Amino acid sequence: MKNIPTVKLGIVAVSRDCFPITLSASRRSKVVEELKKLNLPITEIKTTVENENHAMQTLKELQDAGCNALVVYLGNFGPEGPETMLAQKFGGPCMFIAAAEETTAGLASDRGDAYCGMLNASYNLGLRKIRAYIPEYPVGTPAEVAKEIAQFYPVAKIVLGLAKLKIFSFGPRPFDFVACNAPIKPLYDLGVEIQENSELDLFASFNANANDPRIDKVVADMQAELGIGNKHPGILPKLAQLEITLEDWAEKNLGASEYVAFANKCWPAFQTQFGCVPCYVNSRLTGRGIPVACETDIYGALSEYILTCATDLPPTLLDINNTVPHDMYEANKAALAGYSQTDVFMGFHCGNTPICHLDGAEMKYQLIMKRLLEPDSDPDITRGTLEGVLKSGDITLFRLQSTADCQLISYIAQGQTIKMDPKSFGGIGVIGISEMARFYRHVLIAKRYPHHAGMGYGHVGKALFSALKMLGVQDVAYNQPKSLPYVDENPFA
Repeated sequence: MKNIPTVKLGIVAVSRDCFPITLSASRRSKVVEELKKLNLPITEIKTTVENENHAMQTLKELQDAGCNALVVYLGNFGPEGPETMLAQKFGGPCMFIAAAEETTAGLASDRGDAYCGMLNASYNLGLRKIRAYIPEYPVGTPAEVAKEIAQFYPVAKIVLGLAKLKIFSFGPRPFDFVACNAPIKPLYDLGVEIQENSELDLFASFNANANDPRIDKVVADMQAELGIGNKHPGILPKLAQLEITLEDWAEKNLGASEYVAFANKCWPAFQTQFGCVPCYVNSRLTGRGIPVACETDIYGALSEYILTCATDLPPTLLDINNTVPHDMYEANKAALAGYSQTDVFMGFHCGNTPICHLDGAEMKYQLIMKRLLEPDSDPDITRGTLEGVLKSGDITLFRLQSTADCQLISYIAQGQTIKMDPKSFGGIGVIGISEMARFYRHVLIAKRYPHHAGMGYGHVGKALFSALKMLGVQDVAYNQPKSLPYVDENPFA
């Protein structure tokens, strides 16, 4: 299934009736030409909005064209009432941007004053309580406007995705990891549906699929994917049975939603009842764009889904897990150039990271669970993890979370996964984040975030930040430089 939306963007030019309507229309067409050079699809609405009737006409044209996101382009000053009414009635994510004056020669007869018009547009957006996307500098030439519109696509994708997302959870959140237990009411504020289920519901469906003829095909696909990393082939049928069970559940229960994520209980009774650990299945579904968060971490699943929309790549969910020993840091200084020892840490999870993000991926068993459940025997019910080293590259660490009093908060930190051997087990890697020590203390600890972080490959902080603001999230933290102290940071430290 395709689990993220396709953005179908429309652009509408607006014109105040005391300015030349041809100026706004011609500038709009130039923006569309620049977007074509960037290979960005957009529907050009030919009607230019001067009044309320035009707004209703363009609304129908947008609907007829199947547009689900909108750019309102102030080719000149623009009529603040009709242009913001259009955005309000459109209902989907909207961007406002304005035209700069191009040449000295045009200032006498073809001055548009859109620089001024954006101020009135912003005031009227506030009156209508519309959270529109407005770039950091929302005025430009056609080429500059086109580049800014390109930045709107992933933002719109996130907003559209959450509006039609359903998260399925199985099992109460574990008492030992109560940090992942957060109120679900803010999900409804975002427009996200949540269906909480008992793990008995999953167990019953799993048992009903015991002899499903699809299992052999899924096992063959797993064998092909794992290759020489298939160290425990005997566990594949159970994992395949679980995979088709989760797929069936999504198909039968999606209802009015279009997109899906899971937050599933995975220990300690899971191993003894299902006869495996679910990590590899979680990694496979996440690799196909259907995030599956561990430990019934509902907001972890939400964060992974947002990263999927922002990056167009599979995400992963990691524990912000352990420090890098001094001897390892000293031995890898070349790879860690630019990072102090407190800037780096290890991100880890049992085996849920998609295989595309791992070097040396192998099917193994969960070491911690084996110590608990099978201390004196060969691994059996603890098999099913996908282990390897996180591939090196640019990454974004991200989480959207509810506080205990139902306030949405978030953090974003861009960094890198480092190419070096972490010398440990699980899906694991060394991650570098500038000023991580201060971020760890004054954001993660001070704001009481749980230990799970979503991680996406690529630097997508700009899109995430903009989307969160459109969604109404006020508290968005990041790893601040030393020159910018945190609110509660001790100035005498």
